[in-house]
Amino acid sequence: MARHTKPAQKPRKPTAAKSKSTKKTVSAAPRPPKRGRLTKDEIAEIFNRFCERDPEPKGELEHVNAFTLLVAVVLSAQATDAGVNKATRALFKKAKTPEKMLALGEDTVRDMIKTIGLFRNKAKNVILLCQQLIEKHNSQVPEDRDALEELAGVGRKTANVVLNVYFGHPTVAVDTHVFRLANRIGLSKGKTPLAVEVDLLKVTPETHGVHAHHWLILHGRYVCKARKPDCPRCLIKDICRFKDKTV
Repeated sequence: MARHTKPAQKPRKPTAAKSKSTKKTVSAAPRPPKRGRLTKDEIAEIFNRFCERDPEPKGELEHVNAFTLLVAVVLSAQATDAGVNKATRALFKKAKTPEKMLALGEDTVRDMIKTIGLFRNKAKNVILLCQQLIEKHNSQVPEDRDALEELAGVGRKTANVVLNVYFGHPTVAVDTHVFRLANRIGLSKGKTPLAVEVDLLKVTPETHGVHAHHWLILHGRYVCKARKPDCPRCLIKDICRFKDKTV
């Protein structure tokens, strides 16, 4: 019986090799290198320059003792220091202690601070904190953060100001100026005041811990302003990481 054999397959024609495209690819223009985080030396230089310009910075809230400073800071919430000073000059002439402020009464205090925003609620807090100081702290402003924050109208920022300005603690009160400035310069990437405070306490050189608070506030208030920072006047513009510097 004859066997069926498969027909021989025709050899495939060799395919021509695909020619490589001769088109040249246009490479994108190289981007300028990004500056990284501030180095330890750069941070030290920032605070050294602040120190050279103003070795002994002072806060702008007028006060004569720890109590009047505490009251002034409570009144300064959502108000300018200049506006607070204008109201407290007459107030502090009449009352420099918790007892004397309490004797004035809420109505009188309210009338004397009515040029300040939120004056009604602030007057209530001032009278209440006077009662608390007398009853719980022998009329003395406590040198303790937790005790301060238990007082009426006193939050973390206010406590930090009192601890720093009057008691000399290396604390940082993060107001709107410090918050903006720390993120612009590159000292912090914090999204909350507490996060910025923690970052600043970590990076600020120990030798500048007490004055850092005032340097940052004053620089943010008068140079690194919110709407239009005055970069030409800035003494740290060559170090600052802010990308939209003004000319």
